[in-house]
Amino acid sequence: MSEIIETKVLIIGSGPAGYTAAIYAARANLKPIMVTGNQPGGQLTITTDVENYPGFAKAIEGPFLMEQMREQAENVGTEIVYNMIADVDFSARPFTATDDSGNVYKADTVIISTGAKARWLGLPSEEKFMGLGVSACATCDGFFFKGKEVTVIGGGNSAVEEALFLTNFCSKVTLIHRRDELRAEKVMQDRLFANEKVEVIWDSTVEEVVGVGHGEDGTPGMTGVRIKNTKTGDESVVDCHGMFVAIGHDPATSLFKDKLPMDDEGYLIVEAGTPKTNIDGVYAAGDVTDKIYRQAVTAAGMGCMAALDADKFIAANE
Repeated sequence: MSEIIETKVLIIGSGPAGYTAAIYAARANLKPIMVTGNQPGGQLTITTDVENYPGFAKAIEGPFLMEQMREQAENVGTEIVYNMIADVDFSARPFTATDDSGNVYKADTVIISTGAKARWLGLPSEEKFMGLGVSACATCDGFFFKGKEVTVIGGGNSAVEEALFLTNFCSKVTLIHRRDELRAEKVMQDRLFANEKVEVIWDSTVEEVVGVGHGEDGTPGMTGVRIKNTKTGDESVVDCHGMFVAIGHDPATSLFKDKLPMDDEGYLIVEAGTPKTNIDGVYAAGDVTDKIYRQAVTAAGMGCMAALDADKFIAANE
Protein backbone atom coordinates (compact mmCIF):
# COMPACT_ATOMS: atom_id res chain seq x y z
CA MET A 1 0.00 0.00 0.00
CA SER A 2 1.44 3.40 -0.99
CA GLU A 3 2.34 5.98 1.63
CA ILE A 4 2.92 9.72 1.89
CA ILE A 5 6.31 10.33 3.48
CA GLU A 6 7.46 13.75 4.64
CA THR A 7 11.10 14.75 5.00
CA LYS A 8 13.26 17.85 5.18
CA VAL A 9 15.83 16.39 2.82
CA LEU A 10 15.18 13.84 0.07
CA ILE A 11 18.29 12.40 -1.58
CA ILE A 12 17.67 10.79 -4.97
CA GLY A 13 20.43 8.35 -5.85
CA SER A 14 23.36 6.94 -3.92
CA GLY A 15 27.11 6.75 -4.52
CA PRO A 16 29.77 9.01 -2.96
CA ALA A 17 27.79 12.22 -3.54
CA GLY A 18 24.53 10.87 -2.15
CA TYR A 19 26.04 9.09 0.85
CA THR A 20 28.14 12.11 1.81
CA ALA A 21 25.13 14.40 1.51
CA ALA A 22 23.21 11.97 3.72
CA ILE A 23 25.95 11.94 6.35
CA TYR A 24 26.09 15.74 6.58
CA ALA A 25 22.32 16.17 6.51
CA ALA A 26 21.82 13.54 9.19
CA ARG A 27 24.46 15.12 11.43
CA ALA A 28 22.58 18.40 11.06
CA ASN A 29 19.55 16.58 12.48
CA LEU A 30 17.62 16.94 9.22
CA LYS A 31 16.63 13.25 9.19
CA PRO A 32 17.26 12.73 5.46
CA ILE A 33 15.66 10.01 3.39
CA MET A 34 17.68 8.47 0.55
CA VAL A 35 16.07 6.57 -2.32
CA THR A 36 18.98 4.60 -3.75
CA GLY A 37 18.00 3.88 -7.35
CA ASN A 38 18.65 0.58 -9.11
CA GLN A 39 22.40 0.50 -8.42
CA PRO A 40 23.03 1.38 -4.77
CA GLY A 41 26.56 2.71 -4.51
CA GLY A 42 26.79 3.71 -8.17
CA GLN A 43 29.75 3.13 -10.46
CA LEU A 44 32.12 2.23 -7.63
CA THR A 45 30.23 -1.00 -7.07
CA ILE A 46 31.78 -2.31 -10.31
CA THR A 47 35.26 -1.00 -9.50
CA THR A 48 37.77 -3.41 -8.05
CA ASP A 49 40.73 -1.60 -6.47
CA VAL A 50 40.40 2.02 -5.32
CA GLU A 51 43.74 3.58 -4.43
CA ASN A 52 43.01 7.30 -4.69
CA TYR A 53 40.30 7.83 -2.06
CA PRO A 54 41.81 9.62 0.97
CA GLY A 55 41.97 7.81 4.28
CA PHE A 56 42.96 4.33 3.15
CA ALA A 57 46.68 3.49 3.16
CA LYS A 58 46.19 0.42 0.99
CA ALA A 59 43.98 -0.16 -2.04
CA ILE A 60 40.39 -1.03 -1.18
CA GLU A 61 37.59 -2.44 -3.27
CA GLY A 62 34.92 -0.09 -4.59
CA PRO A 63 31.99 -2.09 -3.17
CA PHE A 64 33.64 -2.06 0.28
CA LEU A 65 34.04 1.72 0.17
CA MET A 66 30.38 2.16 -0.75
CA GLU A 67 29.31 -0.27 1.97
CA GLN A 68 31.26 1.76 4.54
CA MET A 69 29.66 5.00 3.34
CA ARG A 70 26.21 3.43 3.47
CA GLU A 71 26.73 2.17 7.03
CA GLN A 72 28.07 5.54 8.12
CA ALA A 73 25.05 7.32 6.63
CA GLU A 74 22.68 4.95 8.41
CA ASN A 75 24.57 5.12 11.70
CA VAL A 76 24.16 8.90 11.88
CA GLY A 77 20.45 8.76 11.13
CA THR A 78 19.76 8.44 7.40
CA GLU A 79 16.74 6.40 6.35
CA ILE A 80 17.62 4.44 3.21
CA VAL A 81 14.90 3.21 0.87
CA TYR A 82 15.84 0.66 -1.78
CA ASN A 83 13.60 1.81 -4.58
CA MET A 84 13.59 4.04 -7.67
CA ILE A 85 12.04 7.46 -8.10
CA ALA A 86 9.72 7.41 -11.09
CA ASP A 87 8.50 11.03 -11.14
CA VAL A 88 9.26 14.38 -9.54
CA ASP A 89 7.46 17.70 -9.24
CA PHE A 90 9.55 20.77 -8.43
CA SER A 91 6.85 23.32 -9.30
CA ALA A 92 6.03 24.09 -5.65
CA ARG A 93 7.30 23.42 -2.15
CA PRO A 94 7.19 20.98 -0.59
CA PHE A 95 8.63 19.21 -3.60
CA THR A 96 7.17 15.80 -4.39
CA ALA A 97 8.66 12.59 -5.74
CA THR A 98 6.94 9.28 -6.43
CA ASP A 99 8.74 5.94 -6.35
CA ASP A 100 8.06 2.77 -8.30
CA SER A 101 5.85 1.47 -5.48
CA GLY A 102 3.61 4.52 -5.58
CA ASN A 103 4.94 6.07 -2.37
CA VAL A 104 4.95 9.87 -2.45
CA TYR A 105 7.77 11.80 -0.77
CA LYS A 106 7.13 15.41 0.24
CA ALA A 107 10.43 17.20 0.77
CA ASP A 108 11.54 20.69 1.77
CA THR A 109 14.75 20.16 -0.21
CA VAL A 110 15.97 17.64 -2.76
CA ILE A 111 19.54 16.55 -3.47
CA ILE A 112 20.00 14.79 -6.80
CA SER A 113 22.92 12.36 -6.95
CA THR A 114 21.83 9.93 -9.65
CA GLY A 115 25.30 9.91 -11.24
CA ALA A 116 26.35 8.92 -14.72
CA LYS A 117 27.36 5.74 -16.49
CA ALA A 118 30.23 5.18 -18.86
CA ARG A 119 29.29 4.11 -22.35
CA TRP A 120 30.60 0.64 -23.10
CA LEU A 121 31.15 -1.26 -26.32
CA GLY A 122 28.49 -3.82 -25.41
CA LEU A 123 30.66 -6.91 -25.83
CA PRO A 124 30.13 -9.99 -23.63
CA SER A 125 33.90 -10.31 -23.30
CA GLU A 126 34.10 -6.67 -22.19
CA GLU A 127 31.79 -7.43 -19.30
CA LYS A 128 33.72 -10.62 -18.50
CA PHE A 129 36.96 -8.69 -17.99
CA MET A 130 35.43 -5.64 -16.29
CA GLY A 131 37.85 -4.72 -13.52
CA LEU A 132 40.25 -7.39 -14.77
CA GLY A 133 41.84 -5.19 -17.40
CA VAL A 134 38.79 -3.38 -18.77
CA SER A 135 38.14 0.10 -17.37
CA ALA A 136 36.51 3.41 -18.26
CA CYS A 137 38.67 5.60 -16.04
CA ALA A 138 42.39 6.08 -16.59
CA THR A 139 42.65 8.43 -13.62
CA CYS A 140 41.19 5.73 -11.39
CA ASP A 141 43.00 2.67 -12.71
CA GLY A 142 46.00 3.79 -14.78
CA PHE A 143 48.51 3.28 -11.97
CA PHE A 144 47.74 -0.44 -11.86
CA PHE A 145 49.18 -0.80 -15.39
CA LYS A 146 52.58 0.63 -14.62
CA GLY A 147 55.13 -0.61 -17.16
CA LYS A 148 52.46 -2.47 -19.18
CA GLU A 149 50.89 -2.04 -22.60
CA VAL A 150 47.30 -0.81 -22.82
CA THR A 151 44.74 0.24 -25.40
CA VAL A 152 42.35 3.20 -25.40
CA ILE A 153 39.13 3.07 -27.41
CA GLY A 154 37.72 6.32 -28.81
CA GLY A 155 38.58 9.40 -30.81
CA GLY A 156 37.33 12.44 -28.91
CA ASN A 157 38.90 14.68 -26.29
CA SER A 158 38.28 12.16 -23.52
CA ALA A 159 40.05 9.37 -25.39
CA VAL A 160 43.09 11.52 -26.16
CA GLU A 161 43.23 12.78 -22.57
CA GLU A 162 43.07 9.22 -21.26
CA ALA A 163 45.78 8.07 -23.66
CA LEU A 164 48.13 10.91 -22.72
CA PHE A 165 47.52 10.36 -19.02
CA LEU A 166 48.31 6.66 -19.36
CA THR A 167 51.70 7.41 -20.92
CA ASN A 168 52.78 8.50 -17.42
CA PHE A 169 52.62 4.87 -16.31
CA CYS A 170 52.40 2.53 -19.27
CA SER A 171 55.19 1.34 -21.57
CA LYS A 172 52.93 1.71 -24.61
CA VAL A 173 49.47 3.11 -25.31
CA THR A 174 47.59 2.11 -28.45
CA LEU A 175 44.64 4.31 -29.38
CA ILE A 176 42.06 2.44 -31.48
CA HIS A 177 39.58 4.54 -33.44
CA ARG A 178 36.83 3.46 -35.81
CA ARG A 179 37.41 6.38 -38.21
CA ASP A 180 40.44 7.74 -40.07
CA GLU A 181 40.66 10.97 -38.09
CA LEU A 182 40.16 12.03 -34.49
CA ARG A 183 37.42 14.32 -33.21
CA ALA A 184 39.66 15.72 -30.46
CA GLU A 185 40.88 19.31 -30.50
CA LYS A 186 43.86 19.96 -32.75
CA VAL A 187 46.21 20.95 -29.93
CA MET A 188 45.46 17.69 -28.11
CA GLN A 189 46.00 15.68 -31.28
CA ASP A 190 49.39 17.32 -31.73
CA ARG A 191 50.40 16.30 -28.22
CA LEU A 192 49.19 12.76 -28.84
CA PHE A 193 51.03 12.28 -32.12
CA ALA A 194 54.22 13.74 -30.63
CA ASN A 195 54.29 11.22 -27.80
CA GLU A 196 56.64 8.34 -28.58
CA LYS A 197 54.70 5.94 -26.36
CA VAL A 198 51.51 6.31 -28.40
CA GLU A 199 50.47 4.34 -31.47
CA VAL A 200 47.18 4.97 -33.29
CA ILE A 201 45.27 2.27 -35.14
CA TRP A 202 42.75 3.78 -37.56
CA ASP A 203 39.51 2.47 -39.06
CA SER A 204 39.18 -0.32 -36.52
CA THR A 205 36.67 -1.58 -33.99
CA VAL A 206 37.15 -3.94 -31.06
CA GLU A 207 35.37 -7.23 -31.64
CA GLU A 208 36.48 -9.12 -28.54
CA VAL A 209 38.53 -8.81 -25.38
CA VAL A 210 40.75 -11.88 -25.14
CA GLY A 211 42.37 -13.42 -22.07
CA VAL A 212 44.08 -16.56 -20.86
CA GLY A 213 41.97 -16.99 -17.76
CA HIS A 214 44.78 -16.22 -15.35
CA GLY A 215 47.15 -13.30 -15.28
CA GLU A 216 50.65 -13.05 -13.90
CA ASP A 217 49.46 -12.85 -10.29
CA GLY A 218 47.16 -15.87 -10.59
CA THR A 219 43.94 -13.90 -11.14
CA PRO A 220 41.90 -13.77 -14.33
CA GLY A 221 43.06 -11.09 -16.72
CA MET A 222 42.99 -9.97 -20.34
CA THR A 223 45.90 -10.42 -22.71
CA GLY A 224 44.72 -8.45 -25.74
CA VAL A 225 41.91 -7.22 -27.95
CA ARG A 226 40.78 -8.63 -31.27
CA ILE A 227 40.12 -5.80 -33.72
CA LYS A 228 38.51 -5.58 -37.14
CA ASN A 229 39.39 -3.10 -39.88
CA THR A 230 36.20 -1.34 -40.93
CA LYS A 231 37.37 -0.95 -44.54
CA THR A 232 39.07 -4.27 -45.32
CA GLY A 233 37.37 -6.57 -42.81
CA ASP A 234 40.75 -7.94 -41.74
CA GLU A 235 41.06 -9.02 -38.12
CA SER A 236 44.08 -9.04 -35.83
CA VAL A 237 44.93 -9.15 -32.14
CA VAL A 238 46.59 -6.28 -30.30
CA ASP A 239 48.50 -7.56 -27.27
CA CYS A 240 47.78 -5.54 -24.12
CA HIS A 241 47.07 -5.88 -20.41
CA GLY A 242 44.36 -3.24 -20.24
CA MET A 243 41.61 -1.65 -22.32
CA PHE A 244 40.25 1.80 -21.46
CA VAL A 245 36.91 2.61 -23.07
CA ALA A 246 36.63 6.37 -23.63
CA ILE A 247 33.56 6.88 -25.79
CA GLY A 248 31.69 9.11 -23.35
CA HIS A 249 29.37 9.03 -20.35
CA ASP A 250 25.60 9.30 -20.04
CA PRO A 251 24.25 11.16 -16.99
CA ALA A 252 21.20 9.61 -15.34
CA THR A 253 18.95 12.62 -15.85
CA SER A 254 16.00 11.40 -17.92
CA LEU A 255 13.82 11.73 -14.80
CA PHE A 256 14.47 15.48 -14.76
CA LYS A 257 13.88 16.27 -18.42
CA ASP A 258 11.86 19.48 -18.81
CA LYS A 259 11.99 19.94 -15.03
CA LEU A 260 15.57 21.17 -14.60
CA PRO A 261 17.97 22.82 -17.04
CA MET A 262 20.51 20.55 -18.71
CA ASP A 263 23.34 21.03 -21.17
CA ASP A 264 23.46 19.43 -24.61
CA GLU A 265 24.83 16.19 -23.14
CA GLY A 266 22.13 15.89 -20.48
CA TYR A 267 24.18 17.00 -17.45
CA LEU A 268 22.28 19.09 -14.91
CA ILE A 269 23.31 22.74 -14.90
CA VAL A 270 24.22 24.27 -11.55
CA GLU A 271 25.35 27.70 -10.41
CA ALA A 272 29.13 27.94 -10.84
CA GLY A 273 31.01 26.70 -7.78
CA THR A 274 27.86 25.41 -6.08
CA PRO A 275 25.44 22.46 -6.32
CA LYS A 276 22.47 24.84 -6.71
CA THR A 277 20.09 24.30 -9.63
CA ASN A 278 17.81 27.07 -10.90
CA ILE A 279 15.17 26.01 -8.36
CA ASP A 280 15.80 27.13 -4.79
CA GLY A 281 16.03 24.08 -2.56
CA VAL A 282 16.94 21.62 -5.34
CA TYR A 283 20.60 20.62 -5.61
CA ALA A 284 22.67 18.40 -7.89
CA ALA A 285 25.90 16.71 -6.79
CA GLY A 286 28.44 14.36 -8.30
CA ASP A 287 28.65 12.93 -11.80
CA VAL A 288 25.08 13.97 -12.60
CA THR A 289 26.45 17.49 -13.05
CA ASP A 290 30.23 16.99 -13.25
CA LYS A 291 31.54 15.82 -16.62
CA ILE A 292 35.10 17.03 -16.08
CA TYR A 293 36.54 15.39 -12.96
CA ARG A 294 34.21 12.42 -12.32
CA GLN A 295 36.06 11.23 -9.20
CA ALA A 296 34.68 9.71 -6.01
CA VAL A 297 36.37 12.36 -3.89
CA THR A 298 35.00 15.29 -5.93
CA ALA A 299 31.52 13.74 -5.89
CA ALA A 300 31.74 13.38 -2.11
CA GLY A 301 32.79 17.03 -1.82
CA MET A 302 29.80 18.14 -3.87
CA GLY A 303 27.52 16.00 -1.72
CA CYS A 304 28.85 17.79 1.35
CA MET A 305 28.22 21.18 -0.29
CA ALA A 306 24.67 20.19 -1.23
CA ALA A 307 23.81 19.12 2.32
CA LEU A 308 25.27 22.31 3.82
CA ASP A 309 23.30 24.43 1.34
CA ALA A 310 20.14 22.46 2.07
CA ASP A 311 20.61 23.05 5.80
CA LYS A 312 20.99 26.82 5.26
CA PHE A 313 17.96 26.90 2.97
CA ILE A 314 15.78 25.06 5.49
CA ALA A 315 16.92 27.31 8.34
CA ALA A 316 16.20 30.44 6.31
CA ASN A 317 12.71 29.27 5.37
CA GLU A 318 11.46 27.91 8.68
